Amino acid sequence: MSAIKIILRIVVLGSVLFALIATSPFISRTAARERKGKTKARAHQARESRSGDTLRNRVQSMIAIDETAGEDMEVRRVALSALGNHAGTVVVMDPNTGRIYSIVNQHWALREGFKPCSTIKLVTGLAGLNEKLIDTSEPTNLSNNYRMDLTKALAHSNNAYFQKVGGRVGFEKLLFYARQLGLGEKTGINASNESAGRVPLNKSGFALNHMSSHGDDFQVTAVQLATLVSAMTNGGKLLTPYIPNAPHIPQEELQPRVRRQIKMDTEVWSHMVPGMIGAVNYGSGRRAFNPLETIAGKTGTCIQEGTWVGLFASYAPLANPRLTVVVIGLGPDARGHFPAAVAGEIYRNLNHRFGMLDSPQLANSKAPIVRQGLWINNAAKGNTVKSVLMSVPKRTEGNVNSSTNSKIEAQTPTPPRVSSIRL
Repeated sequence: MSAIKIILRIVVLGSVLFALIATSPFISRTAARERKGKTKARAHQARESRSGDTLRNRVQSMIAIDETAGEDMEVRRVALSALGNHAGTVVVMDPNTGRIYSIVNQHWALREGFKPCSTIKLVTGLAGLNEKLIDTSEPTNLSNNYRMDLTKALAHSNNAYFQKVGGRVGFEKLLFYARQLGLGEKTGINASNESAGRVPLNKSGFALNHMSSHGDDFQVTAVQLATLVSAMTNGGKLLTPYIPNAPHIPQEELQPRVRRQIKMDTEVWSHMVPGMIGAVNYGSGRRAFNPLETIAGKTGTCIQEGTWVGLFASYAPLANPRLTVVVIGLGPDARGHFPAAVAGEIYRNLNHRFGMLDSPQLANSKAPIVRQGLWINNAAKGNTVKSVLMSVPKRTEGNVNSSTNSKIEAQTPTPPRVSSIRL
């Protein structure tokens, strides 16, 4: 038999075999499922795109009616530019006095409550520390061969860690700390129709654990988050934020309006900060990274009533905090930790005015500072300096994301402009 005939027979047999396979009921059903799945995915993407456009248009119309009297117009321009044409709200505040520099999309920031998602881990962590249920000297055992400490749990926003802590703290005590930190009550800001948000009525078992990591049945406003994170850096003072009657008031005339002093041990606040630095340096909030100053922050991303919510609550610079920045995004603009990117651009573009290198004179600093690889916290009384020996998180290559146990890339030293980022 000639080689040509052999080749022809092989081709014919191959065609017959392919036809048999293609017409097989199993193969046909599999192909049909794949086509159906792709069609559904395209339809979902189209719906999400339309929903995102609707949200963005609505937000732009709300921003257009913001009352800007008394705001710092430079800060507002920077915040507006960072948010761009995205569905979100931004609060920029002085963490020491409560002065509001700017609120972009005031309706959402003051009058809309959002699920806090993983930012509730700030409450859970503070409660666990103050109740002496978190051992900062060694990692917590989460499973047979899986251990993690508070710093990594905050940096990577590990759900299992905070669910375990929340279960130990219990619902009543968690709600006590949440209320002490200002959740479920109005901040008292001098603006109309402020929302008090919402706290859960009761949780137990798995529902309690999940609430401790995801913030189920909480509703928080951006302004509430701003006062909460400010209290973490100003020594536990829960401030009443305010919009000045005039934008150019001398700093020495701005006195803090303290709603209450949150009763927590000094070390509690200090133990939270390394993980918040880690979130920005190498963890879930690394899109906020600023090489010129140290930022402490906490991310949150989850689904609320079928829509994505993204949050970032932060303050900087670490050595002498002068800005609190909170960003909340909704819909497609909530994903990919976009709120952290917005905050990062705000810090970078205001660094000339509010930033400083983290190396102030130790005797003059009232806030925790980084010095020679140690976490140093100045005592509130006198000039005594108290050192709490904790490792300060650094940006390193190949850090492991605890939620996925996969490697993540360290952020490049010069992040791109937020407005150029596509999600």
